[in-house]
Amino acid sequence: MGLSVCHVSKSFGDKKAVDDLSFEMAEPGVFGLIGTNGAGKTTTIRMILGVMDKDEGEITWNGGPVNRHTVRFGYMPEERGIYPKIKVIDQLIYFGQLRGMSRRAAAQAADRWLERLGVTEYRNMLAEKLSKGNQQKIQLAATILHDPELIFLDEPFSGLDPINVDVFKSVLAELIADRRYIVMSSHQMATVEEYCRDLVILSRGKTVLSGNLRQIKAGYGHTNLSLTCSRDVLPLAEKHGLRLIEKTAEGYEFKISGDEAAHAFLAELIAGGVYPERFEIREPSLHEIFVEKVGAAQ
Repeated sequence: MGLSVCHVSKSFGDKKAVDDLSFEMAEPGVFGLIGTNGAGKTTTIRMILGVMDKDEGEITWNGGPVNRHTVRFGYMPEERGIYPKIKVIDQLIYFGQLRGMSRRAAAQAADRWLERLGVTEYRNMLAEKLSKGNQQKIQLAATILHDPELIFLDEPFSGLDPINVDVFKSVLAELIADRRYIVMSSHQMATVEEYCRDLVILSRGKTVLSGNLRQIKAGYGHTNLSLTCSRDVLPLAEKHGLRLIEKTAEGYEFKISGDEAAHAFLAELIAGGVYPERFEIREPSLHEIFVEKVGAAQ
């Protein structure tokens, strides 16, 4: 049955932070909870975890309440929650014990995750001495060392360099393979698109789009053409009704009315002896859908 959020609302004074939100995770995987700053994402996570009371609606896990007795959950907040003046190993053990682990089990799990994340050398170091990326690794270890079933990751890749992003992604892949339920909140649309099967987009507390990402994109049809070409093709593109969205060092991005116009454009390019290095007709990206939906809701 998984996680169910049904007609949930929350207000702070006159401000409606979350307005009649509903979604469910019936199967393991990654669910995307996305929106602009102040859209209600963190408030939603805190209501699910019981950190904050909801005003209306119902939140359940497998048909029952969500609490420490019914589900093992882990939460990696956007505002990182490790203690700067405490040794890494001591606080990991502390967090494990808070989640019902014995001291010995917590220490063993902490050491296992420190090794997995490549930060064993910082075991006895004060957290404040670590780089931001390594602090985030410790935060991730604290989130999952007690083997949670339900995991909330709030901006997990924020501020990470490419190497640490890869480390986090490899751990995320393992959690997915282990059939965990993961709710990811992120501004990085490419990451959401890479991992999330289903999602909800919030704007000012309201749902502006929800459902299966693949079906949502398919509903738009082929609207974009990505082209890499060493020649100036803009006059010919305009002739075929292609509208330039962006020109970058890699090439061109066009808005198209359909496959036919793009194919006619390609045929004339080739007839003129111009062979593109890349020619991709595609659905809109999640970034483009997000900008369209959230912009319209502002």
